[in-house]
Amino acid sequence: MQQTVGIIGTGWVGTSVAISTLHSGAADALWLHDVRGAVAEGEAMDLAHGAAFYPPCEVKVATVEAMRACQVVVVAAGRNGKPGESRLDLLRDNARVVADIGRTLAGFDGTIVLVSNPVDVLTQVMTEASGLPPARVLGTGTLLDTARLRQMLAQRLQLATTSIHAQVVGEHGDSEVVLWSGAQVGGVPLRQWPGWDAADEAALALEVRRAAYEVIARKGATNHAIGLVTAHLLRCMLRGEQRVLTVSRVQEGAFGLHGVALSLPTVVGHGGGGTVLEPGLDAAELAALEHSAEVLRQARATLPPG
Repeated sequence: MQQTVGIIGTGWVGTSVAISTLHSGAADALWLHDVRGAVAEGEAMDLAHGAAFYPPCEVKVATVEAMRACQVVVVAAGRNGKPGESRLDLLRDNARVVADIGRTLAGFDGTIVLVSNPVDVLTQVMTEASGLPPARVLGTGTLLDTARLRQMLAQRLQLATTSIHAQVVGEHGDSEVVLWSGAQVGGVPLRQWPGWDAADEAALALEVRRAAYEVIARKGATNHAIGLVTAHLLRCMLRGEQRVLTVSRVQEGAFGLHGVALSLPTVVGHGGGGTVLEPGLDAAELAALEHSAEVLRQARATLPPG
């Protein structure tokens, strides 16, 4: 069966998702849409001209309604954050856009992936507006934060990033939670690694949390890393890889959480994100996760229902 991915929004992030998806080889067809129709056409043409340098994939523009035929639709629509602005500051503007898209995709048979920020609340808005099951509406969540953490730890320890196993959960934002108690390096607990000082953890967690703001202050947006992250997520879904990834979805009981979208380790494959895992958390991490959930509940409460 042909694997078709739709991307709604062809700004900085959407185009980075597009080119990373093409290089991944996960899709046979890539459909683009933007409210700026000519921009979407130009991006489709530009990407198609590079067909000699990525696995076979048809690239074209499509309406949102036509994307109901896709296996996965990525939503990267809405505006980006401005310097000094938190992700939650974007909420009202982008929630309206996402709700409209969700209503258009109501009854869709595939899976929706949210990239637009604030991604957790928008994942909940999309789930409500589309009426799809929570397993089929995923946000990229703390996948990027987890990648940043692994990269920073690898740099500090002078090891390959792939040898670092550590996770960030909760909000993709200021209340995110680094699971230091479960972090490992090649199977060795990080806190037992020679030379590791737990006193450095708070500063490193802040560096991970502030990473996006630092990039935005310098270039105006973050796009390349989230493009790679999203393409990886799409590949896991389309190939049914059953990977455990820290994606965001509306929770249905893990750690006693219900009706709030945030990131926890989740088994991702065909059909989206099914089983949500409950990794071992120490008391401080559990309290921080509950705080993160409350931050997101309060943010969702500022929007009209539905």
